[in-house]
Amino acid sequence: MSRVAKNPIELPKGVETTLTETTVSVKGGKGNLLLELHRLVGVTQDGNVLQVVAKDATRQAKAMSGTFRSLVANMVLGVSEGFQKKLELQGVGYRAKAEGNNVNLTLGFSHPINYALPEGVTAETPTQTEIIISGADKQRVGQVAAEIRDFRPPEPYKGKGVRYADERVFRKEAKKK
Repeated sequence: MSRVAKNPIELPKGVETTLTETTVSVKGGKGNLLLELHRLVGVTQDGNVLQVVAKDATRQAKAMSGTFRSLVANMVLGVSEGFQKKLELQGVGYRAKAEGNNVNLTLGFSHPINYALPEGVTAETPTQTEIIISGADKQRVGQVAAEIRDFRPPEPYKGKGVRYADERVFRKEAKKK
């Protein structure tokens, strides 16, 4: 049984929600997000508190209510504060530069990589070896960070590549003769 769904979601100031039978829409300072609800889950609002409830007492409905409570809470947090992921580039000559809706990467290939950011996600490069990806949608921010990391994941011998800021790369020892 999910105990996550029993926790209410408090709406901060400046966040508005619109509830229908099948959707939840959250609007705030960082943007608008829309979520299609599962057929076994419903959302109720009492003042500035949202509550996710299972429509019946089945095991699947209780599990889905916990999942959708987390999704709605992430939407509320995203439109009020936003999410961000920080990437680091390690390697000689590895550089990144954010230009508008694109991130230009030089990762040791014979060609530069131009990654087009999806709508709702922004990137900034405080230094040439750091990328900060931010947006209101937690899933989209994480997906963009994972796609950029996939161009050159960190390798275990020298540690070169694109890694998350909090990622620890286990290093291997080189072959001995």
